[in-house]
Amino acid sequence: MLVPLSWLRDYVAWDTSAAELAEILTLAGVEVEARHTIGDWWDADAIKVGQVVGVQAHPQADRLVLVDVDDGAEAPERVVTGAPNLFAFRGQAALPTLKVAFARAGAELVDAYADERPRPRKKLKPSRIRGVKSSGMVCSERELGLSEEHEGILLLPDDAPVGTPLNAYLRDDVLELDLTPDMARCLSLVGVAREVSALAQGQPLDIELSALPLCDAAEHPQVAIAIDDPDLCPRYVAALVRDVQVGPSPAWMQQRLTRAGMRPVNNVVDITNYVMLEWGQPLHAFDYDRLWQRSRAAGADKPCIRMRTAQDGETLTTLDGATRALRAGMLLITDRQGPIAIAGVMGGADTEVSAATATVLLESATFDGINNRRTAQALRLHSEASHRFTRGVPATLNPLAASRAARLMCELAGGVVAEPLADAYPRPQERPIIWLTASEVNRQLGLRLSLDAIQDALRSLDIDARPLTAADAPAPAQGQFGLRRNAQEPTLACAPPWHRLDLRLPADLTEEVARVVGYDQVGYTLIADASPMHPPNPVQDAEDRIRDALSGLGLQEWIGYAYSSRDNHAKLARHAGAETPGLFVELQNPYAPERSVMRRDLLVSALENLAFNIRFAPRLAAYEIGLEYLPEAGAPPYPLERRALQLIMTGPRALPHFETSGGNAASFDYFDLKGVLETLFDRLNLAADVRFEAAQDPRYGPYCARIVLRGEPIGLAGELHPRVRQAYQLPAARIAIARLDVEPLAAAPAAAQMTPLSPYPAVREDLAFQVDMDVPAQRVAAAVRTGGGAHLVRAELFDLYQGAPLPPGKKSLAFQVAYQSLTRNLGEKETTRIRRKIAQAVAKATGGELRAG
Repeated sequence: MLVPLSWLRDYVAWDTSAAELAEILTLAGVEVEARHTIGDWWDADAIKVGQVVGVQAHPQADRLVLVDVDDGAEAPERVVTGAPNLFAFRGQAALPTLKVAFARAGAELVDAYADERPRPRKKLKPSRIRGVKSSGMVCSERELGLSEEHEGILLLPDDAPVGTPLNAYLRDDVLELDLTPDMARCLSLVGVAREVSALAQGQPLDIELSALPLCDAAEHPQVAIAIDDPDLCPRYVAALVRDVQVGPSPAWMQQRLTRAGMRPVNNVVDITNYVMLEWGQPLHAFDYDRLWQRSRAAGADKPCIRMRTAQDGETLTTLDGATRALRAGMLLITDRQGPIAIAGVMGGADTEVSAATATVLLESATFDGINNRRTAQALRLHSEASHRFTRGVPATLNPLAASRAARLMCELAGGVVAEPLADAYPRPQERPIIWLTASEVNRQLGLRLSLDAIQDALRSLDIDARPLTAADAPAPAQGQFGLRRNAQEPTLACAPPWHRLDLRLPADLTEEVARVVGYDQVGYTLIADASPMHPPNPVQDAEDRIRDALSGLGLQEWIGYAYSSRDNHAKLARHAGAETPGLFVELQNPYAPERSVMRRDLLVSALENLAFNIRFAPRLAAYEIGLEYLPEAGAPPYPLERRALQLIMTGPRALPHFETSGGNAASFDYFDLKGVLETLFDRLNLAADVRFEAAQDPRYGPYCARIVLRGEPIGLAGELHPRVRQAYQLPAARIAIARLDVEPLAAAPAAAQMTPLSPYPAVREDLAFQVDMDVPAQRVAAAVRTGGGAHLVRAELFDLYQGAPLPPGKKSLAFQVAYQSLTRNLGEKETTRIRRKIAQAVAKATGGELRAG
């Protein structure tokens, strides 16, 4: 929400600076994200308010004119311009009052024709244009940095003082508010003015407004209104304005709309936007004559505006020219021939206001916020109107805003209001009564405020807060509406104003008291009792240890979306030769089609993330700890939430370095991933309990291993199958992936059992074993450790060989081993005996034999 302070001063005055006002609002919960100062860079001596005193045709160009401008200097300055909004005045002896922004040579202006964004500035230099000297410029809004408008020059109001520096005349501060949904009341200038009056010690508000006469819509002679579901449309007010002359809105209104971030269109549309920004009530203007023609074609004597939900298959061409397919449940505004608008989102093209419009039917209504939000999201059609309706528009505001817009159309477009206004009001707006006590406010805030101070704070926000008397209904007991009170304690009965839809509970009022008093007045309160002990959570502890280990190994943690799509799961299944999962946890209101279900597999999230990030970083080593949702395995209606760890590594193993020729081109592969996993298990004190077994899985390529912990499989590791890689449009590179269940890892001991260090040197030697080709190295390594006994302190595979002179079907596995004792040096006889036991253990376990060194 953009708030021009010059506009805001129409409703309230304050004594602080713009920066101080922004700080006051932010500290009270109305966050000012930025403050923009219009005109702060304009040169006061070179850019001034000027008046056009002559417009002549250019002798050498039909699309240029010569303009004489008086900017307060001794004589007018002649400049050349191609502004089309001056062509009509060529050769006129008596010109109307044309005030402009005039820049002399040397002024710094925005380069209107630059391709860069944001556009750079450049100094204006004297030039000769088609033979005529031009030492200045009449400026457009784009050249002044006000907007992107560049079709014509900026025309200022008639009362703009000639010769005044433009930065003194047009200078303004604009506050950019970042509003949370509960601050919807500040989506209007009047709403912000109320906040300023209460929080910045401003003057009383000047926002008096009355509604034009109303009548029941059933009795209105020019229009009929029907509301099928009052829950979706509690109120609908229609105003008829005749004899409207559509044209440009006045300069002051265009200026205010532009500074508030809206593009001027014409006086009718601009008035609806102006009132929306002023009061927070979205309005829509229909061409009444088009509605009447549609009604006559349907055999009716007057238009009938009906609020109903859409049916599947209906379509509507909206104001932006797009034909939109409507879904059942979307609230529409229709007549006897069909939809004419999507309620609270956008109007239809068939009934829009045009230059030929003479009679306007003005809509001012309240629509259900949830239905409006779902409709806008489903159609991908966010508008200023839907932004307000989804956060709540009070029904009481409908006739006030319609009356304000109708009066402006009479004033600025020559219209005449056909009184009374049609009012369909099947569900009147409720105004709750909320009870509040000083003890409850102080309990929640940690302050010591009197009931009078609380009452004053609430009244400053237009909340009717009065003490209960004996004649009133008894206040609620403890527990009702969250109120805690002593039966004898004085209590306030508080009635929120009609424009505060967010006040429903005592806690809401407590927050308002805190905002007015000041959050800085809330002190620190220490808890008197001891903090409760939290029960052990081994799974969470294990996750923290996993994060520490993997992050220490150089992997980056990423957090993927828990939402995915059926299509992405189908890709993984289809290209891996498996069946697509049938059951998903589906979202009733997904914010995007690709986020419509909860993921069943962390690998899907990892591949989605990889497909997005691989464009920016060709080397990725990352992990995620998250939930997988399996509806068929959980107790209805809740799915099984399975915690898992997903690792993914791809790209060059090492980044280019100046000491290497061209960098290391070797890519991450399965063995890099296996080394990460082995280190992880070692950090979790599980290395002795984990083994890797050869496995097959359609998602994995030539390398795939099953990870087994104490005899139970806990996951898979390997390289992604090329078909899966192609399905997700990933580059042709090796992608190492692993997925493990987290809960089994929680059984890891928190601390490793330390073994004493030997003061005696170790004996190292290499042992090579000839085994059959189908014997895994892991089985040979286990046999080596079994045979080595307590004196074997190391056994690592370092070589695999096959071929001559080995017999066919045989391979050689070479291990580097080390023997060491805690009590003595090991002699040759002892090492020979250990070697013999190792050879016997390998022969027994695998049928292999020790090769002669």
